[in-house]
Amino acid sequence: MNPQQPQRREPQSPYPTATTAAEARELAQNMMDVMSALLGVIERETELVRAGKLREAMAFEPEKTALSRRYVGAVGHLKASHKYLAQSAPELLTALHRHHDTFRAMLQINLTVLATAHAVSEGIVRGVNAEMQRRNIPNTYTAAGRRATPGPRHITPLSVSRSL
Repeated sequence: MNPQQPQRREPQSPYPTATTAAEARELAQNMMDVMSALLGVIERETELVRAGKLREAMAFEPEKTALSRRYVGAVGHLKASHKYLAQSAPELLTALHRHHDTFRAMLQINLTVLATAHAVSEGIVRGVNAEMQRRNIPNTYTAAGRRATPGPRHITPLSVSRSL
């Protein structure tokens, strides 16, 4: 008895694969264009966040989202055509990898700046909240001379308006 092994199939990609050199160049050019456009938006956003101009930086969100979607689509097309590109145009693939490495480094800088801005703003909000709580909590002591722990009715929640 020989149990039949199920055959493994390659998952079908929803993206068409490149079959000609012209299609491969077009895919690569599209990827470079999308990365360059996204990199431009990310660099402007990084500069504005570093300068503390968060409102202006937030204005780039719709464009950044649209470019990110295009980027994911371009990566999908390239993955579907990777085998053809590796065989017929390895120099094109090498150039894409170099460009992508630069893109990834700039993206890491952007993420670091955004994380720093987030941490700073969170620290400010937590500090304001702690100060508000300190002012609202009565200073009372127990019979043993220790500071009394305030009940939940003495804690005032902090509300933040995101529309400002």
